Amino acid sequence: MRPILILAIAGVSLVACKQTAKEEMEEVKGPGPVTYPVSATADSSSDFFGTKVADPYRWLEEEASADSTTPVRAWVNAQNDVTFDYLADIPYREQIKSRMTELADYPKMSTPVRSGEYYFYQKNDGLQNQSVTYYRKGLNGPEKVFIDPNKLSSDGTVTQSFAGFSNDRRYVAINESAAGSDWATMYVKDVAANNMLNDKLEWTKFSGAAWQGDGFYYSAYDKPSKTYTGSSENMKIFFHKLGTQQSEDKLIYTDPKHPKYYFSAQTTEDERYLFIYVSPGTSGTEILWKDLRDPKSTFKTLFKGFDSEYSILDNDGDEILVMTNYMSPNYRVVRVDPKNPSPDAWSEIIAEQKELLSNVSLAGGKLFASYLRDVKPVIIQFKRDGTPERQISLPNDGIGGTVTGFNGEKDDKFVFFSFSTFLSPSDIYKYDIEKGFFELYKKADIKFNSSDYEMKQVFYTSTDGTKVPMFIVHKKGLKLDGSNPCLLYGYGGFNISITPGFSISRATLLEQGFVYAVANIRGGGEYGEEWHKAAMFEKKQNVFDDFIAAAEYLIDNKYTSNKKLAIQGRSNGGLLVGACMTQRPDLFAVALPGVGVMDMLRYHKFTVGWGWAVEYGCADSSKEAFDYLYKYSPLHNIKPGTKYPATLVTTADHDDRVVPAHSFKFAAALQAAQAGDAPCLIRIDTNAGHGAGKPLAKQIEEDADWISFTMWNTGIKHMTIRDKP
Repeated sequence: MRPILILAIAGVSLVACKQTAKEEMEEVKGPGPVTYPVSATADSSSDFFGTKVADPYRWLEEEASADSTTPVRAWVNAQNDVTFDYLADIPYREQIKSRMTELADYPKMSTPVRSGEYYFYQKNDGLQNQSVTYYRKGLNGPEKVFIDPNKLSSDGTVTQSFAGFSNDRRYVAINESAAGSDWATMYVKDVAANNMLNDKLEWTKFSGAAWQGDGFYYSAYDKPSKTYTGSSENMKIFFHKLGTQQSEDKLIYTDPKHPKYYFSAQTTEDERYLFIYVSPGTSGTEILWKDLRDPKSTFKTLFKGFDSEYSILDNDGDEILVMTNYMSPNYRVVRVDPKNPSPDAWSEIIAEQKELLSNVSLAGGKLFASYLRDVKPVIIQFKRDGTPERQISLPNDGIGGTVTGFNGEKDDKFVFFSFSTFLSPSDIYKYDIEKGFFELYKKADIKFNSSDYEMKQVFYTSTDGTKVPMFIVHKKGLKLDGSNPCLLYGYGGFNISITPGFSISRATLLEQGFVYAVANIRGGGEYGEEWHKAAMFEKKQNVFDDFIAAAEYLIDNKYTSNKKLAIQGRSNGGLLVGACMTQRPDLFAVALPGVGVMDMLRYHKFTVGWGWAVEYGCADSSKEAFDYLYKYSPLHNIKPGTKYPATLVTTADHDDRVVPAHSFKFAAALQAAQAGDAPCLIRIDTNAGHGAGKPLAKQIEEDADWISFTMWNTGIKHMTIRDKP
């Protein structure tokens, strides 16, 4: 869940306007009462340490492809019919889609990164389903297309991304995925010739390419019996030699005693060392190492797992640079001799600070350390020996944003970085490494008047007294009278930090008069590993308490009211929304759980769900874990006869990260339990996955649906369309 990147409508713009007396008197026709499809129940259950837990919708766990005729597919089709009929009756749904299309239609570009003689970057002319990767020799060479995923499928559902360049920069491995699946097929491309080789590696997942000589190391599984729901086990590391068949690849590492471990490979640029990363899930690292110059070398333990995190940045001869949170929850950088890896022998390069060290990138012989200071970015440039050179003054310093880039080759004289906020897409800057100044390289030209809005950060108090930061964005001059519609977003898990960034959906909401808020709740990485661990295992309730407290802050301070407040989250954030709406159904008008983990007792039985046990715990492992999971599991805390908020569950039939059965079962149970008039619907995308690589057209369709649903169910009945000046 780590996290591990339409149509043109001219002449119209939508704004939320104060209703006239005439409009208020008009009867606005919209969706009527909902009649839900019948969701059959079965007499299925599980026994957890003497507690029998009914599971009447377990039959919805069966995998169902779009062309199948299974009961699950019939249920999916019936649910979608009801949902899309409801959405089609919202009077301004098509106008919302048109405005989103208009907003999306601007040229986009990623930060250029040099590899050897070439610069690589992505561009989108505005409405392409997938961005196109270009390259050019030097900064001023002719621009050429290197990867165009739009040519691989008619609907834009096939994507390609770089898995790793060879150390001589002659080749690059490319991962190709379809329908949003985590499964990938790996290919190899000759950079200078710009043509694919015949190499093809199937059933890879979460794999890069670690090059050595005429081949590379990669991670793969055996072909699964169930593609999108079956548990992914027994990952292996192979070495592939260019020009050979996958069947000839040499098995390098596996661990049959631990079938549910992740393995990934890394080589140093000089091909001196091979490292194998081992992890039991999404947290905790062990690293093995091998000296590739010694033919007799065998794997030895470099860092023992799994209490800390380690990431190898580079090597200087025999020694390696490592970023770690060992004895430093906010992370630091150390120099380690693999032959003597004891922490007592480490040399500290960048000491731990009170702020989180979120990333370290390398370019031009320097280290660029990215910190989060109260969820706001700080970039400090260091020499390789750890001597600080300067803090880089960022655009709009102090207001909060997201910075990416500062990656390049060791002999680079300049690098690129991007900066975005809730109100502005990514602008790209060119940074002179030696002189320490930057200039604008590419500005995002979007049809959105960001100057009409303001962004602030507040700190509110959670249930146990913890101070939690929250960003709030709204139109300037907002009247704090409790009448404003508001969308509160959160994630709260897996050490992932939520920093300000731009999206078309957020811009659309702001234009319609919404307050947009993001609560940086515990479980994320905003304040280091202690912030993360404060909401793991039996402490997970802290996440929900933090989010509920954020909602209460917005209501108490008159930004909104419980009749105008919507909550949204995806994946682990979908779990967040599901838990909060079942714990406090009175607090929210709308709930938008996306691709959420809703069945906390069985999540570990599908695809890579077992990897989240290091975050959540596992109901099968102990009574203690079962007790706290059962207490908050969204599916198991739906209570018949309760008035739940208007709910639009979103998922996709090819989601093999958080399988759609989570959302299926939750929606079926919610519909059966709902005692109020608010609709409880599920939108099931087809030929789509967890979210990565979703075509722009599909993104706009889905966003227009949940935005329209949210507006209608927070009482917005009228829209005004006016010509642009």
